Amino acid sequence: MELTQRNLDIDPDVKAFIMKHNGDFRLCTTCGGPVIVPVEMKGSKDSDIIVQIGPNKLYISKVQARYLSRIDKHMLAYYERYMEKRELDFDQ
Repeated sequence: MELTQRNLDIDPDVKAFIMKHNGDFRLCTTCGGPVIVPVEMKGSKDSDIIVQIGPNKLYISKVQARYLSRIDKHMLAYYERYMEKRELDFDQ
Protein backbone atom coordinates (compact mmCIF):
# COMPACT_ATOMS: atom_id res chain seq x y z
CA MET A 1 0.00 0.00 0.00
CA GLU A 2 1.16 3.50 -0.75
CA LEU A 3 0.18 6.28 1.62
CA THR A 4 -0.89 9.58 0.10
CA GLN A 5 -0.23 12.96 1.66
CA ARG A 6 -3.50 12.49 3.59
CA ASN A 7 -2.48 9.01 4.77
CA LEU A 8 -4.89 7.22 2.44
CA ASP A 9 -3.86 3.68 1.52
CA ILE A 10 -4.23 3.01 -2.20
CA ASP A 11 -4.79 -0.63 -3.12
CA PRO A 12 -2.27 -1.87 -5.74
CA ASP A 13 -5.25 -3.15 -7.79
CA VAL A 14 -6.58 0.41 -8.08
CA LYS A 15 -3.19 1.69 -9.20
CA ALA A 16 -2.87 -1.14 -11.73
CA PHE A 17 -6.37 -0.43 -13.08
CA ILE A 18 -5.59 3.27 -13.56
CA MET A 19 -2.28 2.48 -15.27
CA LYS A 20 -3.94 -0.12 -17.53
CA HIS A 21 -6.65 2.30 -18.62
CA ASN A 22 -4.11 5.09 -19.12
CA GLY A 23 -6.22 8.03 -17.99
CA ASP A 24 -7.13 10.28 -15.12
CA PHE A 25 -9.79 9.16 -12.66
CA ARG A 26 -11.76 10.76 -9.85
CA LEU A 27 -12.94 9.29 -6.57
CA CYS A 28 -16.27 10.98 -5.89
CA THR A 29 -19.51 10.61 -3.98
CA THR A 30 -22.65 8.81 -5.19
CA CYS A 31 -25.79 7.71 -3.41
CA GLY A 32 -24.21 4.23 -3.29
CA GLY A 33 -20.99 5.45 -1.68
CA PRO A 34 -17.56 6.39 -3.01
CA VAL A 35 -16.75 5.42 -6.61
CA ILE A 36 -13.81 5.84 -8.95
CA VAL A 37 -14.72 6.98 -12.47
CA PRO A 38 -12.86 8.60 -15.38
CA VAL A 39 -12.69 12.39 -15.27
CA GLU A 40 -14.65 12.35 -18.55
CA MET A 41 -17.64 11.02 -16.58
CA LYS A 42 -17.17 13.26 -13.53
CA GLY A 43 -14.75 16.13 -13.85
CA SER A 44 -12.23 17.10 -11.22
CA LYS A 45 -12.70 20.03 -8.86
CA ASP A 46 -10.23 22.62 -7.64
CA SER A 47 -10.67 21.31 -4.10
CA ASP A 48 -9.71 17.71 -5.00
CA ILE A 49 -6.61 16.04 -3.62
CA ILE A 50 -4.41 14.92 -6.52
CA VAL A 51 -2.42 11.69 -6.36
CA GLN A 52 0.01 10.93 -9.18
CA ILE A 53 -0.15 7.30 -10.37
CA GLY A 54 2.46 6.86 -13.06
CA PRO A 55 1.63 9.36 -15.81
CA ASN A 56 -2.00 9.50 -14.61
CA LYS A 57 -3.77 11.31 -11.81
CA LEU A 58 -6.33 10.17 -9.27
CA TYR A 59 -8.42 13.11 -8.08
CA ILE A 60 -9.91 12.48 -4.66
CA SER A 61 -12.94 14.43 -3.55
CA LYS A 62 -12.09 16.48 -0.49
CA VAL A 63 -15.48 15.45 0.94
CA GLN A 64 -14.69 11.75 0.55
CA ALA A 65 -11.10 12.11 1.80
CA ARG A 66 -12.40 13.09 5.24
CA TYR A 67 -14.09 9.72 5.67
CA LEU A 68 -11.65 7.36 3.94
CA SER A 69 -8.53 5.66 5.16
CA ARG A 70 -8.22 3.26 2.21
CA ILE A 71 -8.97 3.40 -1.52
CA ASP A 72 -9.72 -0.12 -2.71
CA LYS A 73 -10.94 -1.94 -5.77
CA HIS A 74 -14.61 -2.14 -4.73
CA MET A 75 -14.75 1.59 -5.56
CA LEU A 76 -14.18 0.64 -9.21
CA ALA A 77 -17.26 -1.61 -9.39
CA TYR A 78 -19.61 1.12 -10.71
CA TYR A 79 -17.28 1.94 -13.60
CA GLU A 80 -16.59 -1.71 -14.39
CA ARG A 81 -20.35 -2.44 -14.56
CA TYR A 82 -20.80 0.60 -16.80
CA MET A 83 -18.09 -0.65 -19.17
CA GLU A 84 -19.55 -4.18 -19.26
CA LYS A 85 -22.99 -2.79 -20.14
CA ARG A 86 -21.46 -0.61 -22.83
CA GLU A 87 -19.74 -3.62 -24.37
CA LEU A 88 -23.03 -5.51 -24.38
CA ASP A 89 -24.76 -2.57 -26.06
CA PHE A 90 -22.10 -2.48 -28.80
CA ASP A 91 -22.51 -6.21 -29.44
CA GLN A 92 -26.20 -5.82 -30.28
